[in-house]
Amino acid sequence: MPATKTIQLFAPAKLNLFLHIVGRRNDGYHLLQSVFQLIDWCDLITLKLAADQQVHLSTSLPGIDAAHNLVVRAAELIKNFSGTKAGVSIALEKNIPVGAGLGGGSSDAAAVLLGLNDLWKLHLDLPTLMQLGLQLGADVPFFLFRKNAFVEGIGERLQEIELPPTRYLVIFPGASIATSTIFQAPELTRNHAPITINDYLASPALKNKWGNDCQAVAVQICPAVQQALDWIEQMLPFSKPRMSGSGSSVYVALPDANAQSRAADLCAHLPQGWVGRVVGGLNQNSAYNAISSK
Repeated sequence: MPATKTIQLFAPAKLNLFLHIVGRRNDGYHLLQSVFQLIDWCDLITLKLAADQQVHLSTSLPGIDAAHNLVVRAAELIKNFSGTKAGVSIALEKNIPVGAGLGGGSSDAAAVLLGLNDLWKLHLDLPTLMQLGLQLGADVPFFLFRKNAFVEGIGERLQEIELPPTRYLVIFPGASIATSTIFQAPELTRNHAPITINDYLASPALKNKWGNDCQAVAVQICPAVQQALDWIEQMLPFSKPRMSGSGSSVYVALPDANAQSRAADLCAHLPQGWVGRVVGGLNQNSAYNAISSK
């Protein structure tokens, strides 16, 4: 195997098209239902075989030391599980905001598991990779799943779902929210009546029937979430924006070319400190496009 072999992987973000909390396990983990939509807002991960047997991270994130970075943890996890003696140098180009409710860290971890399974010729099957991924975070199995999904349990129960081609305006209002802060809040709704995938397909989330149980808590903890929701409603009347995941990003579907053009213009004139993009929904995790083992 040539020592210079390199794999580059795009790790996409996701949107929660709705998010219901339907219970809580004895170990404290919350049971949820959601639809996860992949979007083309991506981090870029480069994996290169190292000359030694170590895991190296050549880039860093402010406030996160390398040992706690999810990409390093993912690499160490699959290395220890497989027993390989190979090493890797990881470069991470971070485009998805941290703490935005868009799943960027989980997607990065999934991309590393997929990429190293290929780069190191480990031949681990998808169920094994998903079990490893669950040790890193509840959203990681979804990004390994490949497709958009109706999600249940703590995030590990996935059913493929076909979603119509849609473009969205996504705004990160410059303030992060720790997921643990949301889920520890006593006022969080934890008893939403469960639905089925057929219920969802009969009345899709963007008709405003389904919501995000985390949103009411998030706007109290992080006023920037409400500010972003209000701003979108002012700039795109009748658009009904909502929050993704545990926040703080908010988004709205763009139904036609006029709305998409207007949203693109808005992204060039956002309030200071905000980040916004017009993104498209993906049918497949783009990380799969650069590896040979599907």
